[in-house]
Amino acid sequence: MTDPISARSSRAIDGSVVAVATSIMNVATYGFTLVAARIIGPSEYGALAACLGLLIVVQVGALGLQATAARRIAVDRANVATIERAILALTAQVSLGAGLLMLVLSPAIKVLLNLDSLVTAVVVALAVVPLTWAGGQAGILQGERRWRPLALFYLAGGIPRLAVGTSIILWQPSATGAILGVAIGFCFPVLVGWWVLRHRRTPQAVAPEHSKRAMLVESAHNAQVLVAYFALTSVDIIIARQVLSGHDAGLYAAGLIMAKVMLFLPQFVVVIAFPDMATPERRHRALVRSLLAVGVLGLFVAVAAKVLSPVAMFFVGGADFGEVEDLLWVFAALGTVLAMLQLQVYAVLARQARRSVLLVWAALVVLVVLGLRVESVAGLVTVVVAVDAVLLTVLTLASLRLASRAAPAATRAAG
Repeated sequence: MTDPISARSSRAIDGSVVAVATSIMNVATYGFTLVAARIIGPSEYGALAACLGLLIVVQVGALGLQATAARRIAVDRANVATIERAILALTAQVSLGAGLLMLVLSPAIKVLLNLDSLVTAVVVALAVVPLTWAGGQAGILQGERRWRPLALFYLAGGIPRLAVGTSIILWQPSATGAILGVAIGFCFPVLVGWWVLRHRRTPQAVAPEHSKRAMLVESAHNAQVLVAYFALTSVDIIIARQVLSGHDAGLYAAGLIMAKVMLFLPQFVVVIAFPDMATPERRHRALVRSLLAVGVLGLFVAVAAKVLSPVAMFFVGGADFGEVEDLLWVFAALGTVLAMLQLQVYAVLARQARRSVLLVWAALVVLVVLGLRVESVAGLVTVVVAVDAVLLTVLTLASLRLASRAAPAATRAAG
């Protein structure tokens, strides 16, 4: 019999390992961005930022595959080998297909992003292959709760980008050199995933419900939900450019740095909680604990941003953006709401809800309508926090209600 205390201790250690790994990955990624900005200059950095923005959009395909693999493995432990084999085959096909499509569209990408060289657009297209491939591999490790290999996977996603990317832009200080470093960096997690998953198990039985077609449909649905979420979390800066002066829009963008820090800081909570949120008997506890963890962390950061606002200003641009200092705690609160909302979006993916995503799209419409009526930085951030908080409340109530119903039914079925 497993000692409950030992099990909790082991889980806490595994969670800490993933937390450290994701933090290092995010710091390394942010570090490369800072290094690139200083070395290649404003003009080339603008092109790099545009390329990275496009890759963030395309990344929803990888995240969709990851959620599909993690959910199915967590729910159906009897068919792990079948799911693993199918998701790896599907991931290879989707990755190569996406890369080929982007390659064909590279002339259009050059025009859309106003790039100086077609080579830059081609490198972006090639980067899509390992970026997408890594999604399926991460989903398998996440679903099987292999936290330490997954932590190594995340480390490989950050440190090589900083090391290799910096080396390349020192040699070739341009947007093309920088995005080449990013593309090569994407290959390292794939190599780690290949090594960890190289010994494939032989499926013991045929499971039609885990066919590549079924997984493709689910992955497409997951990607659509994530597109809605990313649109909701990104549209405010576009609104700011429309309704505020250039100066105030810059202040708002600086404040968003604080929000993004709070959004990415508890990313490990989503990674650890997702397999449990996909399991009916564990869903309610996992969701409640995760929301509390993110909420407490967010409260701490918001208070720190209020009390230590001069220190916080150092990370959002310095004295040139001093007018936004009094609002930093509000932006920290916004980041907390977004992090909790991200958790709820993954709860929607975990239970494969179809109607809940309509609420996200509806919130996006409301945010645009209300946001276009504001005239100040404080007004815009207040509207964004309010709309996101209402959506979070509605999704939380729905998730907790459904999770509380699912747990007894799953217990009866197991008995």
